[in-house]
Amino acid sequence: MIRKLSHEEIISRQVKRSDSPRLPLCVVLNNIRSLHNVGTIFRTADGAGVEKIWLCGITGYPPQGGIAKTALGAEDHVAWEYREDVLGLIKELKDAGYQIVLLEQMHGSIAHDVFRPKSPVCLVVGNEIDGVTETLQSLSDAAIEIEMDGIKNSLNVAVAFGIAVFQLRNQIKNMA
Repeated sequence: MIRKLSHEEIISRQVKRSDSPRLPLCVVLNNIRSLHNVGTIFRTADGAGVEKIWLCGITGYPPQGGIAKTALGAEDHVAWEYREDVLGLIKELKDAGYQIVLLEQMHGSIAHDVFRPKSPVCLVVGNEIDGVTETLQSLSDAAIEIEMDGIKNSLNVAVAFGIAVFQLRNQIKNMA
């Protein structure tokens, strides 16, 4: 029989899961303009088990207003760090063994649901209008995209992030 979980049951499950280690999956947000998008990405990253969020360029960071409104406390539970220099950060992560994966529509990108990551993974998400900067493309190991069937050619960055990060999460968990 299907029955909605009570608030207490949800909290109980959440407490058990919060002891689980984070996945070998980090996220770089580069030049995200909207603090609401940043907050939503924090909340989604928490739910997906992301180990760390790197906030770069003009991307806002806690406690800037607007983030907490959509993050709903996730900004206090997911490790994060601000770095102005995204290029230097990507080089560091690559040297540390992370597979650098861009969430971007580009020549050679792979459908997000077909891509098979190599752990650990760093998912790079770019600006709402311009996407991932060209300077990062040469350092990437892969690019994934969400295929679109409608008249619009893209999704909101936080929505696209949610789809991509949960797909990566499931792939990484299946590797273990």
